[in-house]
Amino acid sequence: MSQQKTNNSLLNWDLVTVNPTDKNWNWKDLFCFWGVSIQSIMGFSLIASLYVVYNLNTFVVLVGTIFGSLLVYFFSNLIGKPSQKFGLPFVVLLRSSLGFRGAKYFGLTRFFVGIFMFGIQTFFLSKALGYLIRIIIFNFEPSLLDEDIFLTFLFGMNIIEWFAIILSIIFQFILFSLGMNFNKKVIKFSAISVYLGMLIFFFSVLLSDVQFSSNAFLKTLNIENFLDKDNIGPIISVTGTIFAFFSIIILSFGDFSRYVKNESELNKGNLSLLLNLIIFSFFAIFIVSGVDSFLRQDGQELSRILTNPTDIIGKLDNLFITNLVLIFIIIASASTNLVANFIPSQYTLINFIPSTLSLKSSSFIIAILGFLIGIFWLTFFSQIGILSFVDTFGAFFGPLFGIMICDYYFIKKGSLVNKDIYSVESNSAYFYSGGWHIKGVYSLLVGFIFSSSTIWNSNFMFLNSFSWIIGALMASTIYYLLAKE
Repeated sequence: MSQQKTNNSLLNWDLVTVNPTDKNWNWKDLFCFWGVSIQSIMGFSLIASLYVVYNLNTFVVLVGTIFGSLLVYFFSNLIGKPSQKFGLPFVVLLRSSLGFRGAKYFGLTRFFVGIFMFGIQTFFLSKALGYLIRIIIFNFEPSLLDEDIFLTFLFGMNIIEWFAIILSIIFQFILFSLGMNFNKKVIKFSAISVYLGMLIFFFSVLLSDVQFSSNAFLKTLNIENFLDKDNIGPIISVTGTIFAFFSIIILSFGDFSRYVKNESELNKGNLSLLLNLIIFSFFAIFIVSGVDSFLRQDGQELSRILTNPTDIIGKLDNLFITNLVLIFIIIASASTNLVANFIPSQYTLINFIPSTLSLKSSSFIIAILGFLIGIFWLTFFSQIGILSFVDTFGAFFGPLFGIMICDYYFIKKGSLVNKDIYSVESNSAYFYSGGWHIKGVYSLLVGFIFSSSTIWNSNFMFLNSFSWIIGALMASTIYYLLAKE
C-alpha cells in the first residue's frame, strides 16, 4: 500500500492531461485572455504614458509596440505548443527538464511571485471598491462618513477599506476556485465588458465636443522624423517595455494553452494580442488626450498629464462616469489577477504537494496569503522594498523558459513519456539524480545570475526590460551544450 502511494505521489487530477472534450478554447477565447492581460490600471497607464507623456514619435511607439507584441507571440507559441499537445500545465512539463523534484521546488518561484502580486493587486482592487462604497454611503447620507467609526484606522485602513478588501478576497476565491471552464467564462465576460466600458467612456469624451476632442487626439499623432536613426534606441526601449509587461504571463501560458483545441487556434489566438494592443491603445490615447484638453480648457492647472484612470475620474464632475469606471476597474483588476497570478499560483502550489492539494484547497491557501499580503501592503511591504525581492524571484522565469524550450525542441525533439512524468521510480525517464536534473539546475542558476544582474547591478540596469530574454538565452545555450548527446 505504501509502495502504491509512493508511485502516485506526483499524480493529481488537476495536473493530468486535459480530457479532449475539455479542449474547448479557440482563438476568440485567447483574444479575451490577452485582452484581460492588458486591461488593468497599470496597462492603461503604461500605454497612455508611452504615447502621450514621454514625447516620443507616435510611430516609434507603434512600431515598438508591434515588435514587443510579436516577441510575446513568438515566445508564447513556443511554450504554449507542448502544453496544447499534451494537455499539461507548465509546472508538470518542467519535470522533463529539471526532474520532478527540481520542478517541485523551482516551480515555487512562480507561486511566490504570483501570490505577492495577487495580494498587491487585491489591495488596489479593494481601493476601487472602497471608493464605490463611499459614493454609495455619501449619496445615502453624506454625514455618515464623518462618524468616528469611519475615521478609525487599523494597519492604515478604515472600516470601509477593511470591508472592501475582505469582500475582494471572498469574491475572488469563490469565482476563481470553480475550475477552468468557469474561469473561461469569467475571462470572456471581463474582456467584453471592459471593452464595452471603454467604448462608453470614449463616446462620453467624444460627444462632449466632437471637434475639440478629435483635434486633441490628432495632436498626439506625431509622425515627424520617424525614419531618423536616433529613433532606433526608443524603438528598442518601447519593445522591451511592452515585452516586460507581458513577460510574467509567458512562462505559465501553458496553464491556459492546454485547453486550446489545436495548434491553428493557438497561433491565431496568440496573434490577437496585437489586435488587443491596437484597440486598447486607441481607447487609452483618445480618453487621456481628450480629458486632459477638457480639463485645461476649464482652467484646471495640471502638473502632468493624467494617465491613471482613478486620477482621471477624480478630476471629472460626472458621477455616472465615475461609478462606471470604478466598476470596470474592479472587473478588470479581478480578471487580470486571475490569469496573471491566481491560476499559475494554483498549479505550482498543487504541484508542490500533489497528493494532498486540490483546486479548492489551493485556492483557499492563496486567498489567505493574498489577504495577509494585501492588509500589510500599505504599512509594511511597500515600505521595505519588497518588489525588488519579488523581481528577483521573477528573474528565474526567463531561464526556466529557456531550459524548457531547449529541452523540448532540441534535446527531447518534441517527445514526452507521459507515464514517467508522474513517476518517482528510479528507472523513469525524469528521475535523473534523485529527482534532480543537475545539468538543468546548473543552467538555470547561471541564467538566473545573468537575469538578476539587471536588477541588482547598477551597470546593467539599462537592460532590465530585456532581463527575461537574457536569462532565457543564457540558460538555454548552457543547457544545450551540457545536455546534447
